[in-house]
Amino acid sequence: MLTIRKAQERGHANHGWLDSYHTFSFANYHNPNYMGFRSLRVINEDKVNPGAGFGTHGHRNMEIITYVLEGALEHKDSIGNGSVIQPGDVQRMSAGTGIQHSEFNHSKTEPVHFLQIWLLPEIKGNSPSYAQQNFGLAKNPGNLQLVAAKDGRNGALKIHQDVDLYAAVVQASDRISHILEPQRHAWVQVARGEITFNGLSLKEGDGAALSEETEVVIEATKDAEVLLFDLA
Repeated sequence: MLTIRKAQERGHANHGWLDSYHTFSFANYHNPNYMGFRSLRVINEDKVNPGAGFGTHGHRNMEIITYVLEGALEHKDSIGNGSVIQPGDVQRMSAGTGIQHSEFNHSKTEPVHFLQIWLLPEIKGNSPSYAQQNFGLAKNPGNLQLVAAKDGRNGALKIHQDVDLYAAVVQASDRISHILEPQRHAWVQVARGEITFNGLSLKEGDGAALSEETEVVIEATKDAEVLLFDLA
């Protein structure tokens, strides 16, 4: 069973300095039909104006992944981390028992465009932690790269949930596939470009859920960048 979440049907909030689209219910946007998918709770597509950002605020018991598409995002947190996240980087912050952090556009002249992803942890009350890594996706097009996993295998970031998160940069006519084990589910999010997902057309900002199937097939109809969540 495959269900498409069209980009134009997402929740939308424009705060001037921040333009945000919500795949699932978030903040003042509530849609009882889109409260998440399996452990995947939030996918926000955010664009932040130069020099602007999110002041210090707290999170608890959430696995948070930041994936920058354009520009650079500056991060600081209460456990001593400070970094700049750029395209090709994947950041994982485990909020656990509680963490405070801020996120600002690192540039004073260019906007930053990124996806913020929240996953519910398997167990509450973990110690807060942080990790960031560059996977060089643009240098290896046409392949699914494992960027986060519960066991942290193959150099992926370790995450406190039974999920394998893959990212791929694909060029027009590229075809990639992924086998789903029994009782597993998939969510595909198109970060940019256009693809077909098991034969159905998806454009930039679209997402889709897949259950009761054994294979994910992604074909690029234009140059694209996609995230694939393999979920329990």
